Amino acid sequence: MIKNSIRNYYDSLAKDYDKNRFENSYGKYIDQQERLFLDSFIKNRGFSKILDLGCGTGRLLDFATHGTDFSPEMIKIARTKYPEKTIAVGEISDIPFHVEFDCIFCFHVIMHQNKEKTQSFLNECYKKLQSNGILIFDFPTKTRRKVVSEQEAWHAANTFTEKEIVEETKKQWKLVKTAGILFFPIHRFPKNIRRLFLPLDRVICNTFLKKWASYNIMVLEKI
Repeated sequence: MIKNSIRNYYDSLAKDYDKNRFENSYGKYIDQQERLFLDSFIKNRGFSKILDLGCGTGRLLDFATHGTDFSPEMIKIARTKYPEKTIAVGEISDIPFHVEFDCIFCFHVIMHQNKEKTQSFLNECYKKLQSNGILIFDFPTKTRRKVVSEQEAWHAANTFTEKEIVEETKKQWKLVKTAGILFFPIHRFPKNIRRLFLPLDRVICNTFLKKWASYNIMVLEKI
């Protein structure tokens, strides 16, 4: 099954995931953009219960009180980093906590899901959020990305436009904000100058040009 293939893939990466994915200039570029967005949106809002859904090894768990991921090996590492957090193995369509969250954020997960599973994710988040709770998630943009080859259909194949997401969510959610991530094809730039493009990338990703970024972040409020 595709789900088992994805889980096995991430289990196999867990030990060296942080080093290989986010300790290089490309990974740091993405990490900084995501952190700046979360900090600007979550800071000073008084959220008391925040879930990092698809937390992996815990890269962004400093923004959350709870974390879950479907990879047991990833969760093992997250627990060693944040023993004080509430962390458990779980699915995006079956969150393993009996808690009403103020905010749920979910990065680099919807890229692996088809339309039906994405709807299940939205429904589950709706159930787990309190009234007027906030959901933050990213998705590969259809404008920028082409669907990948069939043998890799689980990786970044689930592309959307903002309009499509709004249409899917309008009965249960109110759109609060959208932004882009990774406008520049930074992997094609020399490593020693990549970080210089970050401020401009952030500015562009908050304009109409965001639909040409690699990913869009969407913020929804439960209604």
